[in-house]
Amino acid sequence: MISVSVFLTNCYRVITAPPPPGKPGVSIIPRPLSLESYEGYFTISPETVICLDAGDSETEQVARYFSDRLGTVSGFQLPIVHEIPVVPSKVFLFKKGAKDSLGNEGYQLTVEEQLITCEANNPQGLFYGVQTLFQLLPPEIYSAKPVSGIHWAIPCLRISDAPRYRWRGMLLDVSRHFFPKEFIKNFIDYLARHKMNTFHWHLTDDHGWRVEIKRYPKLTEIGAWRVDREDQPWNLREPQKEGEEATYGGFYPQQDIKEIVDYGRSRFVTIVPEIEMPGHCLAALASYPQYSSRGGPFTVPPGGVYPVYDVYCPGNEEIFEFLQNILSEVIELFPSEYIHIGGDEVDRTLWKACPKCQSRIAAEGLKNEEELQSYFVRRIEKFLNSRGKKLIGWDEILEGGLAPNATVMSWRGTEGGIEAARQGHDVVMTPTSNCYFDYYQGDPEKEPLAIGGFLPLGKVYSFEPTPSELTPEEAHHILGVQANLWTEFVPTQEHAQYMIFPRIAAVAELGWSAKENKNWEGFKARMAEQFKRYDLSGINWAKSAYAVRVFPELVPAKKELILKLETETSRPEIRFTLDGKNPTAASPRYTKPIHLKKSAVLKAAHFLNGQIIRGITEEKFYVHKAQGKPVRLEYAFKEKYSGGGDLGLTDGIRGSKSYGDGLWQGFEQDNLLASIDLGKSQKVKQITAGFLQDSGAWIFLPTSIEFAISSNGHDFQVISTLTNDISPLSTDVVKKDFSANLRGAKARFIRVHAKNIGTCPEGHPGAGGKAWLFVDEIVVN
Repeated sequence: MISVSVFLTNCYRVITAPPPPGKPGVSIIPRPLSLESYEGYFTISPETVICLDAGDSETEQVARYFSDRLGTVSGFQLPIVHEIPVVPSKVFLFKKGAKDSLGNEGYQLTVEEQLITCEANNPQGLFYGVQTLFQLLPPEIYSAKPVSGIHWAIPCLRISDAPRYRWRGMLLDVSRHFFPKEFIKNFIDYLARHKMNTFHWHLTDDHGWRVEIKRYPKLTEIGAWRVDREDQPWNLREPQKEGEEATYGGFYPQQDIKEIVDYGRSRFVTIVPEIEMPGHCLAALASYPQYSSRGGPFTVPPGGVYPVYDVYCPGNEEIFEFLQNILSEVIELFPSEYIHIGGDEVDRTLWKACPKCQSRIAAEGLKNEEELQSYFVRRIEKFLNSRGKKLIGWDEILEGGLAPNATVMSWRGTEGGIEAARQGHDVVMTPTSNCYFDYYQGDPEKEPLAIGGFLPLGKVYSFEPTPSELTPEEAHHILGVQANLWTEFVPTQEHAQYMIFPRIAAVAELGWSAKENKNWEGFKARMAEQFKRYDLSGINWAKSAYAVRVFPELVPAKKELILKLETETSRPEIRFTLDGKNPTAASPRYTKPIHLKKSAVLKAAHFLNGQIIRGITEEKFYVHKAQGKPVRLEYAFKEKYSGGGDLGLTDGIRGSKSYGDGLWQGFEQDNLLASIDLGKSQKVKQITAGFLQDSGAWIFLPTSIEFAISSNGHDFQVISTLTNDISPLSTDVVKKDFSANLRGAKARFIRVHAKNIGTCPEGHPGAGGKAWLFVDEIVVN
C-alpha cells in the first residue's frame, strides 16, 4: 500500500495557520479536534473509485452510504472495490486502524489532489469521517434531487478528530404528539449528520402509550388514543367526556420498532427507550387501572392537567410483575446498554392514603414516601441488571436514596448531576436552562406557540456540561450532554424541525468538540454554511438567529439608556430607526451602541442583499421621572422572576409576551405594593404600570389596581382605582397597561397597589392553585 505521507510531502505546501472558521469549503460542525489546510482540491469525477482495505460488512455499509448520497445528487455512481491501486488516482480510501488516542469514534481524514484517506479504528469512526466529508463538499450534497453544474471538489487538508463525550444525544417525545415511522428515521439522520450517537425515545407518558406490548394489548388499544382536542391550547383542554370517542394517537408495532432500531444501527445511533414509572403513566392506568392506588376508571388526558395524582402503586406486588413483563419485551426490542425509566415529577399524595403503600413502607422499614419511590426504583434496577441492562432516570431518582448502579439524567439544573457524580454515579447533563428545545428561541410574538422559557442558539452554545465544582475523578462520571424536545406544543413534523434546527448544531458541538475549541464567534461564522445545508435538505429551520436582539443598559447617573443591538449570526448588517418608522436599506447602519436620553421607539432589522431577514424588532424605551429610582416593595418578588432586581420596575425597559424573558417581576399569590421616591416634589401628568397575562402558565392580570401619591411617603392620596376587564380564562397571552392621569398634580412619592387574583379560578386546569402576578415597568411622566 502506498504511503499517504509521501503524497503530502511531495505534492503540497503546508499552510501553517488553520483557515479561519467559516472559510468557504472549510466549515465543519461540530468543530474538529485539529485541522491543517493545504493548497489544492480533490475533484470527484465519474472516474473516482472508492477503495476499502477491510472486508467487513459495516465498513462496506459506510462506503455505500457515502456513495449513495453522492450518487443521488451528482449522478456519479462510484464503484466500491477492495483492491487498492499501487499509484492511487482519484481514490477514496476507507481504512481500518488509526491512532489509539482517537478511540472508537474518532477518525483521521487526509485529502490530497489524487487521494482521500479516511482512517478509523472501527466503522463508526469512518462514518463520522464521512459526515465531515459531506461538509467539505458544496452544500448541494444535501439536496434530495440531482443537481447539475456543481464542481464536486474537496479542499486539501488533514483532520484528526474525536469526540469529547461518549453520550451525545437528543430526546424526542412521541407521547404528547405522535410522529410516524418515517419521521423517526429522519430524526435519526438529523442526529447522525451532527455526529450525535444517542436517540432517547420518550415512548410512554400520561398522554399516550406508543410501544406495542404483546402481553398487554390494552396498552395500545386504549392507552395509545385520546380524545381529539388538537384545536385547543394544550394547557386548557378539558378531560374526555362520557360518550366521546378517543381518536387521536397511534403507536409503533414491534416490527416497526425493529426496523427503526436497525436503521439507527446503520447510522451508529443507539436508541434508548424510556418507559415512564412510577409517574407519568395515566395512559397505562387507563388501560390497566388495577395498578393504581385507587383503581380508576381513567381516560387518557388530551392535554396538560396538573398535578396528576394517579401513579403506579408500589404497595401492590402485582405492579412489579406487570412492569417486568413490559420491560422484558422492551429489552428484546432495544439492544441499548440503558433503559430509561423516567422517575420524574411523581406526586406521592395518594401513597400517603394507600393502605398497600403504607404497609410496604412499614414492612420494608422505610421512612417516608420518598424512600418508597427509591424502593420502587431499586427493584426495577435489580431486574434490569439481571437482564444485562443499566437503569437511567431523571434526577428525581436521587430522592430517597439512589439505586446502586443507576445513571442520572440531570434536568432540574446541574445540581442533581453534581450530587450523583460525587456519589460515584454516571451522569448525562440536560438542564432546562440550556437543553430544552421546547422553549422559545426568539421573540414569542414572532415564534410558533411554545411551552415558555427562552433558549436562543447562543444560550445553548454557552453551556459547559462538566461542572467546575467537580474534581477530575468526579468529572469522569459526566458521560455527556443531551437536548430534549418535549412536544406538548409541537403537533407536526414541520414544527418539530423548527424547534430542533439550528439549535441541534450547538448541542452537537457541546458534545463533540474539545472545550478549548469552543468559540461562539467562530461557531456563528460556520453556521452561515450550515444554514445553506439545512435549506438544501428541505428542513424547516428557525430563522430566529437572524432576529435583532436589543440589550439595554440603564445609566441612572446620566438618566439615559444605552442600547446594544446583536443577532446570532456572523457580522450582521443591522439597520435601525428611532422614530417609529420601519427600517429600510437606506436607514442608518448599527455600528456602535445607541444612547437614548428621551423615550423612543426602536425598530431594527437584519438586512441581507438589501432585504430584511426574519422581520423587524420593535421595542419602546421610556425615559421618565421615575427612571433609575429604587422601588420599595411590601411583598418581595420571587427570585426566579426578579425582572432586573431593585431597579427592574424603573429601568425604562419593557417586557415581551414571554414571561421568561428576564424583564418581568413575578409575585406568587402576593399583591404588588410598590412605592417610589422621585427625590423631590414635582408635577406628574400620568402613571402607568404594565402587566402580563398568560393563563396557561398560571399568570393573571390583577383584579384591580390602585394609584396613589404622597408628599411625605406616609400619607397617600388615592387618585385612581381601575378594574381589569379581561377574563382570567382567556387563552390569549396579553400585555396590558393600566394608567392614571394626574393632570399636573404635585407628588414626590408614587404608590402602585395591584391585587393578585390569588388562586387559579374555577374552569382553569389549575383551579385552586397559586396564581402569579407579573409586572414589568412603572412609568411616571
